[in-house]
Amino acid sequence: MTVARSVALFVLAALAEIGGAWLIWQGVREHRGLLWIGAGVLALGAYGFVATLQPDPHFGRILAAYGGVFVAGSLLWGVLLDGFRPDRFDLVGAVICLAGVAVIMYAPRPA
Repeated sequence: MTVARSVALFVLAALAEIGGAWLIWQGVREHRGLLWIGAGVLALGAYGFVATLQPDPHFGRILAAYGGVFVAGSLLWGVLLDGFRPDRFDLVGAVICLAGVAVIMYAPRPA
């Protein structure tokens, strides 16, 4: 599996998890109802399956790396859907997290 495919899987996982959590938030906090909550639960379930498609066999490594994707993706989601404006510290933190993802997932390791 290529790095590009792995990155695409991380993006898909972020859309499912962040989107699922956002849908539940909307259903509960914004009083949009059970359909929104149900859609969120389904999206969160889909996230669990997408994560299993990563090439690395180590659950801990995949979830640790995904944590960095989640941080950056959550900020981006807030910008696109909630009018959130990150400050420079948010942006620096997101870049640090994504650098951590690159080290955790794509550093050369002995076979």
